[in-house]
Amino acid sequence: MDFDKLIEKFSEELKKSKFVVALTGAGVSVPSGIPDFRSPNGLYAKYGQDIFEIDEFYRNPDRFYNFAREGLIPMLSAQPNIVHNMLARLEEAGILKGVITQNIDGLHQKAGSRNVAEIHGSVRVWNCLKCAKRYEILDDKQREFLLSTNFRCSCGGLLKPDITFFGEILPMDEFAKAQKWAESSDLFLTLGTSLVVYPAAQLPIHALKNGAKLVIVNKGETPLDRYATFKFDIDLIEFSNKLLKALNISLD
Repeated sequence: MDFDKLIEKFSEELKKSKFVVALTGAGVSVPSGIPDFRSPNGLYAKYGQDIFEIDEFYRNPDRFYNFAREGLIPMLSAQPNIVHNMLARLEEAGILKGVITQNIDGLHQKAGSRNVAEIHGSVRVWNCLKCAKRYEILDDKQREFLLSTNFRCSCGGLLKPDITFFGEILPMDEFAKAQKWAESSDLFLTLGTSLVVYPAAQLPIHALKNGAKLVIVNKGETPLDRYATFKFDIDLIEFSNKLLKALNISLD
């Protein structure tokens, strides 16, 4: 079956589902200019995966701050792409109940999604490890201050973004919400994630155990492909365009 017919069939399944949830990974934000961490040219290739290890952060915070200037702060000016916009419109149309995202860039909210579980946190907020002061770096003045002090608080303490490092526990309230959505879903859609990072990769398994249909949209294989009702090995932009057309939803 070709992609057009498969997407048409999927769109019909989508319309009759009662509780649709989406899980998004780094691939969703790549078209917005945000590098994929794990690709051959991704940020890990340049800085090493230990850049997000909490013990390494405490050992060498300035190494992380150098990375943040190149890899995190530019996320603030990124704009949503058609994938983010498509998911926001599906929510607006009453088709999608919520988005669970592994991404820390806030692009789902920029696109208009209201029900978002950020299970890896957000780069928009930084907290002082000494006095617990909170900085909202979407605010130009606060961001300029942090860059000018090399991410030191006004009290002199180190600042850490409100994201989950390796070695830290995921934000419990966000992950609990995500797990509840997964367990309540009757159709669980994953986009742009290789489904290898746990515990996020456990969420579609929770959905399957509770009888949901699994739909995977990802270039390349994932460990859960054999359990998917639909697997689209297709570019996310092309998939979004085709799905919007099949559902007769316009982004205008």
